[in-house]
Amino acid sequence: MAEVVIELEGVRKVYNSGPTRVEALRGVDLRVRRGEFLMIVGPSGSGKSTLLHIMGALDTPTSGRVKVAGREISNLSDRELARIRNRYVGFVFQEFNLIETLTVLENVMFPMALADGEDEERAKRLLLKVGLSEEHFDKFPNQLSGGERQRVAIARALANDPEVILADEPTGQLDTKNSHRIMEVFKSLNEDGRTIVMVTHDLSLTRWADRVVVLRDGKIVEEGSPDEVTL
Repeated sequence: MAEVVIELEGVRKVYNSGPTRVEALRGVDLRVRRGEFLMIVGPSGSGKSTLLHIMGALDTPTSGRVKVAGREISNLSDRELARIRNRYVGFVFQEFNLIETLTVLENVMFPMALADGEDEERAKRLLLKVGLSEEHFDKFPNQLSGGERQRVAIARALANDPEVILADEPTGQLDTKNSHRIMEVFKSLNEDGRTIVMVTHDLSLTRWADRVVVLRDGKIVEEGSPDEVTL
């Protein structure tokens, strides 16, 4: 059985805003194994993005335990959490989150500068890997289509060779054709051995996954292969 790379035990997340108390996650237990393509689905407000952010050390649980690469991260310092995010996890977001004042190539090199230093040739190889030709390298994000911008975002997520890619609604801004192309990129990365965890509300995408987790009201209500779960 493959090694567990991310593990959550009894994870709860409560947000307090004045008199309002929102329980986003209610005791989630989840294990992600090396090399799997896991998809987390559920309606808006079910806690999908909160769960992904906690898995990637972008947020901390109110209670419960989170382990990344066998290391408990719930009580780490901000600097230690940043190191895990930069070296072990790559993030892809619905809004792309590219730096508009940097070129395509510079966007991919940016995370490298925060780690071991920039590697222009590696950045170029990553862009080619996700399907962007050299003619795009010196363009700025506002000169690209949505699908092209998401390819840049995926290449940037791969910049420091992370173990796990966490993708939050990565096709949410794309049309059907570009969504399919982006899913092909993720599937190719997964077939190369990369662990992928994706959050989506688009149930048609579950066919790309090895395993599907259904989240409702902050709880996992079902999980299994795409053919096993009732969506």
